Formats: sequence, structure tokens, C-alpha cells
Amino acid sequence: MKRSTILAAILLVAALAAVSRAADVTERKTLTLSGAQRAIAAAVAQAHQNKAGGVIAVVDDGGNLMALERVDGTFAAGANISIGKARTAALFQKPTRVFEDIIGKGRTAMVALNDFTPLQGGMPITIDGQVVGGVGVSGANSAQQDEELAMTAAAAVANPMSAVTYFDSASVVAAFDKGSVLFNQGQSYMVHASRREKPGMAEIHTKDADIVYVLDGAATLVTGGKAIDAKVTEPDELRGSAIEGGEAKELKKGDVMIIPAGVPHWFKNVTDPFLYYVVKAR
Repeated sequence: MKRSTILAAILLVAALAAVSRAADVTERKTLTLSGAQRAIAAAVAQAHQNKAGGVIAVVDDGGNLMALERVDGTFAAGANISIGKARTAALFQKPTRVFEDIIGKGRTAMVALNDFTPLQGGMPITIDGQVVGGVGVSGANSAQQDEELAMTAAAAVANPMSAVTYFDSASVVAAFDKGSVLFNQGQSYMVHASRREKPGMAEIHTKDADIVYVLDGAATLVTGGKAIDAKVTEPDELRGSAIEGGEAKELKKGDVMIIPAGVPHWFKNVTDPFLYYVVKAR
């Protein structure tokens, strides 16, 4: 056999081996820590908006815990339950409500399965048809709300590209007329169209930084110092009657102030009305 023929045969065998190896191995997507944290942030934001508790757990496609957060006031057992729901959703690649319904219809033998939590509130996290993990929620106001929070968390990973949000001028004016939240969709930020007609209470946001832009009017804003009689009013939020010490700043139209998370602040005096945007960044 000629040398060239032998070389050609060797190359052909090598090529066939390479094709065989390629067919034996497939690429798969992997849930990252950043993705797990984004899922939890979306669920926590919705839980706060709905004034609900909850423990949110995120696992990878093997059921291994990646991230967990417990909303203040949620019962302690919710942690293990949420992890169980997340693992069940990821390993069985179905919402846990499916299994609760099946057992409720009489197939009770399923409860004998290992590492199995057939309770509503677990959702697989799917990207491009691949299950990359699962999220479980326990301790919200109801089982239905557990599932809604889990769906929100899973969607935050599956659909990371958020739609552009537009508010026409009439909507913005209406928001400032009463002072309301303009944007809060489970992102790491919120936008408030804020209005004040009189001094407020001292505030401390333990997780949110406030970026204040004055649209109209003037105010004396005191930052730092110590909030007097501060009490928790909702998760991550404290309110007090005033601030002792601190630094006073006169704000006017066009001014911007950034108040880091955890810094007490108090609108001591304001004109009527005092209008300002607040972007809350977490």
C-alpha cells in the first residue's frame, strides 16, 4: 500500500473518531451565582411589594443549593421547605404543584420518593429548553403566593432582557400629584415620583440607596446623626420622629443628592409642594 494511501486512511479514522466524540458530548447551560441572586432579588422585591413573607431558595440542575434569602418575619422552617421545593422542581423538571395535585388525586405512593417535596411553590428554571436549576418559595401568605413568587424568580433568569418602560407626561404628572411609585418591577432599583407638602419622619433604608433629584420646590434635608425613636415599619425600613445631630442641606430645583443605604435622613422643612424623583438602588 502506498504511503499516501495509508496517510489518508489514518486521517479518515481520526476524523471519524472526532465526529464520534462530538456526538457523545453536548453543550449545556449552567446557572451562575449571579443568575441565582437575580432570581432571589426579583422574588424578594415582589414579596415586599405584596407585604408577604417568604424564604426563597435557588438550586442548580443537580439540586445543590446556590442561594437562599429569608424575608424578615418568615417562620424558620420555611428555609428547609423552600430548599426541598427547589430541589424537587429541578430534579423532576416540573412545577411542584403538579406532584401535589397527583398525590391529592390518590397516588399517595409518591410521598415515599427520596428528596421529594410535593408542595406548591417550586418551579424549574429553564433557559432555551434546558432546565438549569430550580427555585422554591415557602412562607408567603398562601401556597398560591409561594408559587407566584417562584414564577417571578424563575422568569427573572429565563428572561433577563427586560422590556423598555415608557411613561408619558400625563402619567408622570399624575404620579407627582399624589406622590407614588413610578417603577417597581423586581429589578435592583425603583423609581419614585415623590411629593411632600410638609416635613416628614426620619427614614433609614437598610438596603436601598436613595438618589434624589429635585424637580420643583425647596427643602431642608438632614442626613446622618441619629434617628430618634426609630422603629421598624416594614422589612429593611425604619422610621423615627426626627434626627439628632446630622448635617442639614438646603435643596432646590435641579439639585441631586445620593444617600447611601443605612444613612438616616429627614426632610425637616419643605415648600408646598416639594417634588422630587427618587431612584432607589439596591
